Amino acid sequence: MSTALLSAPETKTRPVNLHPIRPLEVAPLDLTDEQLMEMIQKRESAAIGFLHDRYSSMLKALIMKVLHNEAESEDMLQEIFMEIWDRAASYDPQKGKALGWIITLSRRRAIDRLRKREAYCRMEERLTEATKREPQEVHAHVEEDIAHAEMREHLARVMTGLPPAQQQVIQLAFYKGMSQREIAAHTGIPLGTIKTRIELGLKKISEALKGYEDLL
Repeated sequence: MSTALLSAPETKTRPVNLHPIRPLEVAPLDLTDEQLMEMIQKRESAAIGFLHDRYSSMLKALIMKVLHNEAESEDMLQEIFMEIWDRAASYDPQKGKALGWIITLSRRRAIDRLRKREAYCRMEERLTEATKREPQEVHAHVEEDIAHAEMREHLARVMTGLPPAQQQVIQLAFYKGMSQREIAAHTGIPLGTIKTRIELGLKKISEALKGYEDLL
């Protein structure tokens, strides 16, 4: 056998991992953000925990800069990790780093929360100011509406108390919008009789509505 073959150094080749990385086979620190996102996309729940341990402090600090509220920032942080889990399928490693995607998502959600909070505060302030400024006006409108309702009910009672002939011509004149000549032609009653019935009916209504003049 050739001495060259005997003296040749032993060569070692690094084994190729043909299997996907699984959370129990590799320590979390050895996993890249992109690998964690791939695991999340495959619904491996351990990955979201690893990602939380890695970036929760940094993301909370980012959220705090926007919201300036400890409790609200903590709630927002949990919501963001839930959204990372739910929307992981939309992450594309070809378009950028996983951390950039996570930071952009976190910043957008924090800004959305801030806008909603500010909008709510503005609405609450306007409502409080309006309540302080206009309670008497609101009360007056309510009283006026009640008075009009009472007047309408009273007018309905007055109308039903008129003789049927007077009810007929007043309804045609004021509810149907017909002229006196049109009523006469429609009913076949002489024009003079129509005029008399309307005058008598209106006189009774006018007397019955005394006290409601301000609402007319």
